Amino acid sequence: MSATDAMIATLSSEIEERRAFQDQLVEGAQAAGRDLTAQEMELYQRAGDRIRSCAEQLEPLAEGVRIATQSANRSRELADAYREARAGSSGNSPAPVEYRSAGAYVIDRWAAGSGDESAKRRVEMYERAAAHQTTADNLGVVPDPIVGTVLNLIDGSRPIVTALGVRAIPSGRFNRPKVTQQADTGLQAGEKTELASRKMTITNLPVAMDTYGGYVNVSRQNIDWSMPQIMDIVIESLANEYARDTEGATGTALGAAATAGPTLPTGANTADQVLAAIWGAAADAYTATGGVGGLVLAIPPGMLSLVGPLFPPYNPSNAGGIGFTAGGFSQGAVGTISGIGVVMSDAVAVNTMLLINTACAECYEQRVGSLQVVEPSVLGVQVAYAGYFHPLVLEAGGVIKIVKTP
Repeated sequence: MSATDAMIATLSSEIEERRAFQDQLVEGAQAAGRDLTAQEMELYQRAGDRIRSCAEQLEPLAEGVRIATQSANRSRELADAYREARAGSSGNSPAPVEYRSAGAYVIDRWAAGSGDESAKRRVEMYERAAAHQTTADNLGVVPDPIVGTVLNLIDGSRPIVTALGVRAIPSGRFNRPKVTQQADTGLQAGEKTELASRKMTITNLPVAMDTYGGYVNVSRQNIDWSMPQIMDIVIESLANEYARDTEGATGTALGAAATAGPTLPTGANTADQVLAAIWGAAADAYTATGGVGGLVLAIPPGMLSLVGPLFPPYNPSNAGGIGFTAGGFSQGAVGTISGIGVVMSDAVAVNTMLLINTACAECYEQRVGSLQVVEPSVLGVQVAYAGYFHPLVLEAGGVIKIVKTP
C-alpha cells in the first residue's frame, strides 16, 4: 500500500468514526427524550470540524488516486493484449488452461492417458501444484483495524439535575432569598375591630459555588497517531466524570436534607404498600409546600427490582403505574407511578426513594468546559474539564425520604 493509499484509508476511517460518534451523541439524547447538552453540543461541533478538515484533505488525494488507477488499468490492458498476441503467433507462451466444464477436463485426462502429448501438457499445467500463501505469511501488509467506537462503560446523564433544572449564577457567592413567615389575614371580629396583622420575614440562604474538574496530560504522539482521536475520548471521559460528580453531589445533598417519610416493611412488598408510601410522602410534601411545584420520585438502581415487577407495562385500567419494562431501565426517566414521574439515578442511597418537590430544591451551574494548553518542553498537550456547581435545598419538608427496611 502506497503512502497516499494509507493516508486516504486513514482519513476515510476517521470520517466514519467521527460520524458514528456524532450519531451516538444524538441517539443518546433522543433515547432520553431531551436536547443535546452543552457538553454534547461541544463534542458534536468538534467532531464536525474534524470531518470537514479530513474531507478537504481527502478530495485532492482521491482525485490523484483515481487518475493513477485509470492509467494503471489501461497499461495492464495493453500489456495483456500484447502478451496474448505474442502467444498466439509463436506458441512459446501458452495461455493459462481453463476448462469450460468438468466433462472437458475428463476428456483431456482420458486423452493424456492414451498418449496425447498436447492433452498431457494441458492437464499438467492445470494441476500444477501452487504454494499456498496465507495472511500469516504477510503480517507486514495486513492492517490491524479498529471496529466501532471505543467501549466506555460510564453514563454521563444527570437524571436528578435534569429533573430540577440548572440555573445560571451571578458570581461565585450569592444569596437566595426565602420567605420564612407570611403576612396574615383573618376573620374580622366585628365592624371597626382591628384586622389581623403579621409581618413578613425573608431570610437569605447563602450559596457558595463548588468547583469540579480534572485534567490529563496527553503526548503529541498519542494525539497524532491515535484512531479514534484520543483528545475527543479524553474530553468526553472528563465531561462524563464531571456529570457523575455533580449528580452525586445533588443526590447527597437531597438525601442529607430530606425529611423522614413512610417506610416499606422487610421482605417482598406489594404494589399497594409502595403506592401507600408514595401517596403518604406526597401528602407530607404538600403540607410543607402548600402544593407549589411538581413531584418527581428518584430511585437507585437497586430499587428497580422492587418497583419494576409491581408495575408491569400491561396498562390495565386499574394500574397504579405504567411504562416499567426491564429493557427500558437506564439512568433517567423510567416510568410513572400514580402520575409521578420516576427517574433512576445511582446518586440515590441504597434502599431509599426520594420524593422531591421541584420547587424545594435548585441546582446552580456554570460550565467552564474544556481547556487546553501546550507544553512544548515535553511535547504534550494538557487538557482539563471543569465547572462550578452547587445544589441547594430550599425547603427540607418538600423532600421526603422513603426507606425500604432491609
